[in-house]
Amino acid sequence: MKIHKAGYLLLIKIFIILMIINALVFAFIGNLQICRITIGVSTIFYLLIVNFFRFPKRHIQVDDNTILCPADGKIVVIEETFEPEYLKCQCIQVSVFMNIFNVHINWYAINGIIKYFKYHKGRYMAAYLPKSSTENERTTIAIQAHNGQEIVMRQIAGAMAKRIVSYAVVGNKARQDHHAGFIKFGSRVDLYLPLDTQIKVKLGEKVIGSQTIIGTFSNQGSK
Repeated sequence: MKIHKAGYLLLIKIFIILMIINALVFAFIGNLQICRITIGVSTIFYLLIVNFFRFPKRHIQVDDNTILCPADGKIVVIEETFEPEYLKCQCIQVSVFMNIFNVHINWYAINGIIKYFKYHKGRYMAAYLPKSSTENERTTIAIQAHNGQEIVMRQIAGAMAKRIVSYAVVGNKARQDHHAGFIKFGSRVDLYLPLDTQIKVKLGEKVIGSQTIIGTFSNQGSK
């Protein structure tokens, strides 16, 4: 199993901490049964963390007119709303909630050019709550598709997430088969799409990042 680079340093730190804990238990307690339990619990805990940073191999079908799901998880919001930060207009919001067992890599939803990026400090409320979109720690990435239309992709930290990793750089290309970032330990990704987008997912549907089609652009725009 391949591990995502966002987890390398953390996995090393956790491994060292667990080794120290087990060494201290062995040195100061010395009870064989307790030592075995400590080693067992440490091993299970470490494997769960490793699993969280797994990097699955996926075949990604790139398509300029298709909006792909940016993350693994479940669709928790499909509604018309106002996007106030960049688009400043009514949009269709589609939100994907990731629990701790999902792959937490984020992919770009569309192909295009990154027009805007901003990191916002914030709170760590549960990511499924509506207020998390505007009050939690988050990043905002605006992408202009090749047909001229623009979308916003927002990475949102959850109750357990303490760091958002983003690879977005203004002026760079966004590609559906490239990683947009990574959110550690439970989170959410919001998409703000044009009102005439043909949405292909349903509320409550389980989705797969870079594989599930969120929707397609209705208007081809000016290329």
